[in-house]
Amino acid sequence: MSNRLNIWFLLLLLPCVALCQQKEKRYLSGTGSDDAVNWEFRCTDGMNAGKWTTIPVPSCWELQGFGKYNYGFAKDSARGKEKGLYRHRFAAPAAWKGKVINIVFGGVMTDAEVKVNGKLAGAVHQGAFYAFRYDISRLLRYGGDNLLEVTVAKHSANESVNAAERRGDFWIFGGIFRPVWLEVLPAQHISDVRINALADGTFEASLTAPGADSIVAAVYDAVGTLQGRLSGQQHLKGNFPSAQPWNPETPVLYKVVFDRYKNGKIQHTVYERFGFRTVQLRQRDGIYVNGVKVKMKGVNRHSFRPETGRTLSRLNSIEDVQLIKDMNMNAVRMSHYPPDDHFLDACDSLGLFVMDELAGWHGNYDSITGAKLLQELMAHDRNHPSIIFWANGNEGGHNIALDSLFGAFDPQQRPVVHPWELYNGVETQHYREYQYGIGNYNQGNEIVMPTEFLHGQFDGGHGAGLQDYWEMMWRDPLSAGGFLWDFADQAVVRKDKNDSLDTDKHRGADGIVGPHHEKEGSYFAIKEIWSPVQVTRLGGGGSFTLENRYHYTNLKACKFRWSLKSFAGLAPASGTAPAPDIKPLQNGSLQLDLPGNWYHYDVVSLQVIDHTDRELFTHTWPISRPAEVTQRMITTAGAKSIEVKEADSLLHVTANNIRLSFHLGNGGLTNISNERGPIPLSNGPLLQDGENHFSKLTYHREDSTLVVESTFDRAKAYNTIRWTIYPSGLLKMELRYFPEAYFTFFSGINFHFPEKMMRSVKYMGDGPYRVWKNRMKGQQFGVWEKTYNNTETGEYPWVYPEFKGYHAHLYWAQFNMDGNHFRVFTDTENLFLRLFTPAWKTDQWHNYEPLFPAGDISFLQGISSIGTKTQRNETTGPMGQRYGFYDYEKEPARALKMILYFDFSGK
Repeated sequence: MSNRLNIWFLLLLLPCVALCQQKEKRYLSGTGSDDAVNWEFRCTDGMNAGKWTTIPVPSCWELQGFGKYNYGFAKDSARGKEKGLYRHRFAAPAAWKGKVINIVFGGVMTDAEVKVNGKLAGAVHQGAFYAFRYDISRLLRYGGDNLLEVTVAKHSANESVNAAERRGDFWIFGGIFRPVWLEVLPAQHISDVRINALADGTFEASLTAPGADSIVAAVYDAVGTLQGRLSGQQHLKGNFPSAQPWNPETPVLYKVVFDRYKNGKIQHTVYERFGFRTVQLRQRDGIYVNGVKVKMKGVNRHSFRPETGRTLSRLNSIEDVQLIKDMNMNAVRMSHYPPDDHFLDACDSLGLFVMDELAGWHGNYDSITGAKLLQELMAHDRNHPSIIFWANGNEGGHNIALDSLFGAFDPQQRPVVHPWELYNGVETQHYREYQYGIGNYNQGNEIVMPTEFLHGQFDGGHGAGLQDYWEMMWRDPLSAGGFLWDFADQAVVRKDKNDSLDTDKHRGADGIVGPHHEKEGSYFAIKEIWSPVQVTRLGGGGSFTLENRYHYTNLKACKFRWSLKSFAGLAPASGTAPAPDIKPLQNGSLQLDLPGNWYHYDVVSLQVIDHTDRELFTHTWPISRPAEVTQRMITTAGAKSIEVKEADSLLHVTANNIRLSFHLGNGGLTNISNERGPIPLSNGPLLQDGENHFSKLTYHREDSTLVVESTFDRAKAYNTIRWTIYPSGLLKMELRYFPEAYFTFFSGINFHFPEKMMRSVKYMGDGPYRVWKNRMKGQQFGVWEKTYNNTETGEYPWVYPEFKGYHAHLYWAQFNMDGNHFRVFTDTENLFLRLFTPAWKTDQWHNYEPLFPAGDISFLQGISSIGTKTQRNETTGPMGQRYGFYDYEKEPARALKMILYFDFSGK
């Protein structure tokens, strides 16, 4: 846990001594999913219905084995009659008499009728994601036991609530899913605290304290040092010119303690955490925080865990924020409802911009219900400095009658947006193509900030396409960034299906991380693309250019560590470099003091660390070229001469106990074996997206080698192959070829190999994750070993990295079977290794479809990009488009060239 979080928890404890006799918060439930308290419970329908038992509170009852699982698109997702009946007994000490006792519910899905000792506490509360309270002082039996009864309807009697909350593209749960507690207040107390603290040190607070003589506010910094005091009645104003502004890079927090005085005595004390910061929406310009124009590197986040649904703990929230920060994001959108208070606490402390959202998903609350819930949202969330936007619903779920109420309830007057609409000068339209230039989007006049883009279904989107989008966003003065969809796969534990994990097929498989935060390849691509320190290596040696994409931080606050690695026996070397003085949004250089023999190493890496000791990214670059590595790893000499035999259009070759058969008609390898047995690599090389017209093959000896090669013919056989067999049994393939189309995704060769025989692969190149043409970032160059798996991204068992797919910058690879193996080396730079074909995924629009060539193992100079749920691959930007190749002249000088060495010795 960071020092900042430790300070935060200490600050929460500081007021205890002063407040213990003035205010008490007594939990009737647990504080979250990790310390829930059992209450009596009966569910009316579905699993385990019709009997009294117990259930942990807080919780979602489906995850405890009750009711029915519903995804929001299900026909009965807002029509069921499912209800939960809760009972809980609690004591009310006699000393509480004469005080104000409120019962507070952090969140109940969805309608809640509350009774205390058989009497209604108030009107039925409708709306799942909002904290609400009742004054139950008159209903309690002081000095004795009290009975709390809560009847919860999973689906609301108010159809507008169902339309806003229950028919969305997410799982629908029921239950008391957030904590329940009692607020014990003195009869004369402070309530409804509203703070507006600006970046220039201006501080204003309004609160409700009828009958008070005065209110005194004391402001403390993060280590408890008093900054000053203010006094007034129900409105206080002052200035703290030395205050440090809050921003997500340096989230400086303060604490204000309010004392209510009457006749010279303190009647009540409350405290709030806050930050000094200013948010401005400058029309046709941008979003400014503390006078700095900012861009959102954001993600949409649901409150979710597979075992507990929407019921989370404080540690869950911290974990989520840490992961989001680790991807170098600076913003998070609450989709599509307000979060737990501890999530906002973590955003305040660790530093994230937040877009907080009133629920609505194609449908919206009626005006009366919406106004009430909006007031509850504001009372709960408005003092958090991390919140810089309010969102009124989502994707058409906007009640425009509520827009003015955001300003009425918010003393900070933060901007309001309508996700999926142009509203208030901010175009938030979702899932627009890279080249979309209609109206107010890329070529318009308004601020552009898509609240959802690059919908990450399975392995598409997220990191795939992000580099193109982000470079355009970064350089466009009207872009305010955007928010990816979404953070984590929503796979729920199905108590009715042997505790299996269910994403409702493709609908919940949208995350950058898995349901238990397993990291996909896009996680690392985003981390590199959104790093605030962009690094470019200049030629050889230790010279780099740095671009500072922080908004507030000078790079002299960062740390730079370098290392050299050799795969040929040199001892590793490492060191640090002094951080250069580069201001935000400026460029500069970095020079590493590498040893004089640095060029004898294979890899140079540069780790960039921020001022909180968080790794921003570790960049790696190869020093040695593929041909250099290949030459030191292969063996060409052998003791015996090469044996050759021709039969039935096949050329049978034996060299050093390795047996090879070539088809003299097409130049392909047909049979391979060594002393350990057969190697089932066959039916290749077959050109992908090229003419397989190797012809007029001949063979001859050159010194101690045997050469088998095709004959060039400008019209009929312009693709050529040349095999060289060395006495060691090493086989060299030299290929010259033209892709058959000017624009194509694929160029290279394929072989067949039985997938069931593959056990693992060890290779030198980028890893350990697979890549796509439009997702090359996020990898490390080195030597990797991967055990075979059949993992599909976003599906059980979420084992990453995936084995199948494209792997970049291949130098060599060893393919392991039971009892045998073979190795392939290359002289060719920028080569891709393709390992088998993941299960085919598609959608009704055929956007996502990952494309793979024929065969099983491929060596390629061009690979496919990938689409998203809502966009075809070629509409995610230039990297998503096909390659362009020369093919008109069909001259050998213009051909693509590939050199591979095959070691079939099994040694």
